Amino acid sequence: MLGIVGVSEQIYYYRKKIQVEPRSAKRGGGRPVPGYSRSLFGDPVSDGQIAEWLSELINGETGVYGYRKLTLALQQDYHLIINKKKVYRLLKSMDLLHPQRRKRVHYPRKLANNRIIQASNELWEMDIKYGYIAGEQRFFFLLSVLDVYDRAVIDYHIGLSCEGSHAAALIPRALWKRQLFHSTIRPVIRTDNGPQFISRAFEEACQMHQTEHERIPPKTPNKNAHIEAFHSLLEAECLLRNEFVDYQEAYRVVTEYLSFYNERRMHGSLYDRSPEQFRKAIMAQQVQPFTVKV
Repeated sequence: MLGIVGVSEQIYYYRKKIQVEPRSAKRGGGRPVPGYSRSLFGDPVSDGQIAEWLSELINGETGVYGYRKLTLALQQDYHLIINKKKVYRLLKSMDLLHPQRRKRVHYPRKLANNRIIQASNELWEMDIKYGYIAGEQRFFFLLSVLDVYDRAVIDYHIGLSCEGSHAAALIPRALWKRQLFHSTIRPVIRTDNGPQFISRAFEEACQMHQTEHERIPPKTPNKNAHIEAFHSLLEAECLLRNEFVDYQEAYRVVTEYLSFYNERRMHGSLYDRSPEQFRKAIMAQQVQPFTVKV
């Protein structure tokens, strides 16, 4: 029989003589958990006592610490010989571990390229302009999205604060206004390196709405020349001509100017038409298309 199953006599009788513990019954390797740690003086300290000390540390001023710093606190305050792995294991059994921090996604920075623009909705520029409210002695923000080709301010945010979430909200609104929300054609959005544009909220919005985001190099406002030119017009024709008493007045005056700028103000580069008049003339083939190099 041993010859049929391919087992030698020596192995058979050896296993029969010495009962070998099945591998599945073993604990899985390594020494058993002792259930205690030792102090610097050699005294054993039970895991239950260590768990109580951990609870006291967490409920005290060291409650902001993670398991690594709690290990240091046990070593310094209670003179324990203990490593961070055991502290982690005890905290896990007590369900007292801090939740893991969410890993921050690093979006690669894409520098602005030289481009030739031949139609609307190919390149949009975004930037922020500050205005002053003399009556309240504080500033307000105007965040605009401008089409490089037809010079229209597609959408904007006016407020006493301006964060990445406000910039992110402008992307779907501008796409909707240009009837691109359900289109596969998406513009490139060019910005500077302001905190609103390097924020996670703005980058996630660009990815969600499949718009390419590029940033100009530092100290190169000429790369955002078209929206800088709009800000110059806004400063000369609106902000410097008005001394605002309160935020409500500033909001009203600036929004009225933006309507004038888009609908009626003539641009020499647009055949002396306003941005809206120019777009209609292009669609009706009443004017000759041109190219814009940026």
